[in-house]
Amino acid sequence: MASMLSTKKRKQSLKELKTLGQQLLSSRAHVNNLPLLITFVSPASPPQHLLESLLSLQSFFTPVLPQLPPSSSLKKNRVDEESKKEDPEFIYKTWLRSKFDELVRSLIHVLFSPQSEDALREVVLDTLMEFVKLGNNGRFHSSIYHKLLQTIVYSVESVESVTDLLALKYFKYIDVRYFTYISLEKLATTLDVKDISDDKAMRANGNDESNPTAGLVLRIHKIHHIISNIPSQEGNKEKSEHEMWSGSGFSFKEGSEVLKSEDKKLKSDKNNNNVLSADTIVRKMKLKFTKAWIAFLRLPLPIDIYKEVLVIMHQAVIPFLSNPLMLCDFLTRSYDIGGVVSVMALSSLFILMTQHGLEYPNFYEKLYALLVPSIFMAKHRAKFLQVIQNPK
Repeated sequence: MASMLSTKKRKQSLKELKTLGQQLLSSRAHVNNLPLLITFVSPASPPQHLLESLLSLQSFFTPVLPQLPPSSSLKKNRVDEESKKEDPEFIYKTWLRSKFDELVRSLIHVLFSPQSEDALREVVLDTLMEFVKLGNNGRFHSSIYHKLLQTIVYSVESVESVTDLLALKYFKYIDVRYFTYISLEKLATTLDVKDISDDKAMRANGNDESNPTAGLVLRIHKIHHIISNIPSQEGNKEKSEHEMWSGSGFSFKEGSEVLKSEDKKLKSDKNNNNVLSADTIVRKMKLKFTKAWIAFLRLPLPIDIYKEVLVIMHQAVIPFLSNPLMLCDFLTRSYDIGGVVSVMALSSLFILMTQHGLEYPNFYEKLYALLVPSIFMAKHRAKFLQVIQNPK
């Protein structure tokens, strides 16, 4: 079957592709055009052929998506499937769901392919985000969005252009930011469990020194690039703070593996008119912000990331945490590293001590231990001197 589709693919002209799409949209009798059109959503396809196919595919799937069984239920409800397997309509919709999932995988492949040009990437990202918006009965399709972020983090290619585009166009929406924090917490926790264990095993076998592996460092950099590009809550005081990408509210059916830790209170709020109130959104956003940042800061950050995080910690992180004292371990660990990292940790530690009741008995002992000639040549010496001169 795959070879037949490949043979047909090579023979299609742009005009014929348009005809295939028109047929698909006109009658169910032409539904077999669907797999063939999906094969053109590939980095190897000429951009015009890919875009023509994508136009037809998006037009086809958008109205039928609310009628399709969710992907997660296909694996979990085997008994229910057995009872419906004789139903032709159920079989048809199940097949359509499998083709939609295949299309999403193909779009993600194109989005991160080195062969794809920036203009094409933007169209593909917009299409994926439209599916995120509409793909789950009009609610936010968290599963597709999590796959997108997961691919960004685990891609071996440089994908900053995709991250920057995502941030520029979609991080202004509160539900996108909300689910970004949820996914980043999950991804950071997964790195903490799997990649760090693999890293320790490699070092135990003599394959590396004390530093994390290159793959782990790259993933940490990518998570940092995403989380540091999310607009601060302070910078979104206008009505745009509550602007939703998916207007019907959050989804708790799709992507349950991402949302399994969501509390019952949020589900209850969602059921009230199916849309979260602004106050609830702000409250829950702070919780998700905190969980994502704490999960990230538990990773074995390379020194350059340590420095970047510490520079903005007192302004971009501490004021928005549900409990700033959760940073104590991270900042103490940073302070104990020594050198310029210790200097940079001072400001945030001092804020925790003076504004949030942190007890750190050895603070001034370690502070004055940094008073060596080289510290007065450090890049962040101004902040260091400010803490010494103004202990308020």
